[in-house]
Amino acid sequence: MARATPRFWAVTAATVFTMAVTASLGLWQLDRAAQKLALQAQINERGALPAWTNPDLLGAADATTGVHRPVRLSGQWVPQASVFLDNRQMNGRVGLYLVTPLRLDGSGRAVLVQRGWVPRDFTDRSRVPAIATPAGTVHVEGRLASSPSKLYELGEAGTGPIRQNIDLAAFAQETGLDLLGVSVLQSGDAADGLQRDWPRIAVGVQKHHGYAFQWFALCALAGVLYVWFQFISPRRKRSSHGTDAR
Repeated sequence: MARATPRFWAVTAATVFTMAVTASLGLWQLDRAAQKLALQAQINERGALPAWTNPDLLGAADATTGVHRPVRLSGQWVPQASVFLDNRQMNGRVGLYLVTPLRLDGSGRAVLVQRGWVPRDFTDRSRVPAIATPAGTVHVEGRLASSPSKLYELGEAGTGPIRQNIDLAAFAQETGLDLLGVSVLQSGDAADGLQRDWPRIAVGVQKHHGYAFQWFALCALAGVLYVWFQFISPRRKRSSHGTDAR
């Protein structure tokens, strides 16, 4: 066997490093997939729990522990604090989400309710859709969620009736309401003209499995190429030269 050259050891070190990095990245993607599966299991588990009512939500030490759980709340709308969130999609169409605080019965606290989706008037982007908001006590069913999702926004957040994003803490200060740190995705009938086909939460496990496969494939490819160019190909060349010498 020929003596190993510095080039041999350099290629060996580079290959070992490449395989270690790609294998660790593949394992990391599998770990991320496991975390996402655990999250999906938690979402499904909470979704099957009995609905929280006003006392449950108000009495929770941390309301975020009930995210994804069904709720059945009663209170009064605060229509003057309604806001439309722009560039929101539902069923492949772009429009507005209407969010309105609900002041909970038996408390001075309120929770922001994502009431549903409505198409936007693109001929007059400043026009606010007319949505009926019942007065008096209402009963709202839905699912507890974190604060409304945020989209990328240039500059500072707007403060008008139509805005890109909403921050619960800033909105509480703006309206003077004692808002809980969660929101509600309203479900039920659409007598107010709002659509409530909320998309299912996708944790994207398949994406991580796909990335893991790619990293492991690169790891295997690096190993195969190393064996081929460092051992098999030189041996074949030596064998060929020996045959030619005869």
